[in-house]
Amino acid sequence: MYTGSGFSSFELGDVDVVYDNGLFHLFHLVIPNHDYIAHATSRNGLEWKRVQNALFIGEPGEWDDDMLWTMHLSRDPERLNGWRMFYTGIARREKGRIQRVGMARSKDLLSWEKDRSGSYPLSIEGPHYENNLLEGRGWVSCRDPFFYQEGKVRILLVNARTCRGPVIRRGCVGVAREVEPNKFTWLPPLYYPRMYDDVEVPNILKIQDMYYLFGGIREDVKVHYWYSSSLFGEYKSFFDNNLLPNGNYAARIKKMEDGRILLWNFFVNDQDPIPVRLLPPPKEVVLSPDGHLFLTSYRNFDRVVRKTIHLPSKCSVNTLLDNPSASFCIEGDKIQLRSGSGYEIFVIQHAVSNFRMSYRIKMSGRGKTGIFFRGDEEANGYYIRLDLMKGMAHVYTWGKNEMGKIDSFFLYKHLQGNAFSVNKERCYDVQLICYGGYIEFSIGGRIMLSLIDIQYIQQEKVGFYIESADIWLENLKIDVLDGPKDEEYGPLL
Repeated sequence: MYTGSGFSSFELGDVDVVYDNGLFHLFHLVIPNHDYIAHATSRNGLEWKRVQNALFIGEPGEWDDDMLWTMHLSRDPERLNGWRMFYTGIARREKGRIQRVGMARSKDLLSWEKDRSGSYPLSIEGPHYENNLLEGRGWVSCRDPFFYQEGKVRILLVNARTCRGPVIRRGCVGVAREVEPNKFTWLPPLYYPRMYDDVEVPNILKIQDMYYLFGGIREDVKVHYWYSSSLFGEYKSFFDNNLLPNGNYAARIKKMEDGRILLWNFFVNDQDPIPVRLLPPPKEVVLSPDGHLFLTSYRNFDRVVRKTIHLPSKCSVNTLLDNPSASFCIEGDKIQLRSGSGYEIFVIQHAVSNFRMSYRIKMSGRGKTGIFFRGDEEANGYYIRLDLMKGMAHVYTWGKNEMGKIDSFFLYKHLQGNAFSVNKERCYDVQLICYGGYIEFSIGGRIMLSLIDIQYIQQEKVGFYIESADIWLENLKIDVLDGPKDEEYGPLL
């Protein structure tokens, strides 16, 4: 978990992460000023420490003297062991209305030098794209660069806009080809969906024999993806091409040396009185047999497991609401929980705050069930509602509002939801991770919910709720995790 924040909890902007010599290197924007690109490092991808900042805005009069926007790092194809950082800049003299792409180099990922040879910045050109202030929305989109190389083909993707069509549906993935070192020629859009105002933070990756294109869509604040059998070919969409539910944005996709594909993004919650932006743990991208992509939990959580509790051998279950129709029994490695009429919460005796809980659930009856976690004695806490009939998972906060009046004495807030595939047996493998403010819920190994919330972060009760149903839990296991650590600092001067 990483915020990058000081005075404000809303300072983290778009991110990029590379892995080199045993270290993850995170680069990110700092908002609202956007005056430098920050740099942090981590050995496990969970705990980060800031190091020296990478780039700063230009001096007055330079093309990037106003703000720096999204960046992308890749190996320098012309310099052994070197790195290039393509980044977005805007100028004060243009009131920031024209975006351009610059480039900086580094030998060690720590010290960066902007390219001032005259090859940069890159400005987007016609005839395929809006390239002047008289078109479209009165600003020129050429941001969020992403460099991709395959053999001798080198291309740079950007968030761009076509010069035709409805103004709010011109967003496309622009592409320029590096025809010789540091010389780019603009080509027609790589992908133009004709739906969105922008396709932000584009990425591309070849997985087996298919190309996958990723982009952030501001209309629903989600990460979408498309696929093609060729790099410049026709990109198509699956019916469910959202990788993560709302609030997760600006993803970067990285292939690791061991073959794993990691997705990094920031999570934004700007609805609360104190808005928050954080870098959650990464997810692992998996290719299904039918070509779909889905996300699974980050395996480096194994490194922060303090102990494992296998249930029900060490299990004691208490009912929280004293419902006389509720009961439970333990048979071997199974726990049966039942509530014939009304609602009951079954709480496991082990109090945990940071944990990874997994089990198999099977349900009978026509009622309801779900998970109660980070709760207290009065049933205030988080609830994941599992609709095993329709294939829906929703997470809520639900509790007493100490400041409420007669008609607002409770808090009941929907945080996030997603759909999953149902099966006739209504039997599912489930996993829930709570790590600091991070909440991640998976069904069948696929991440359904991924969010950050701290409303009840201090509470430690965990269990299951049932209303007019019977459920069976098998192979219930709780890994107690070491929680995220605050970044270490020296004394303030």
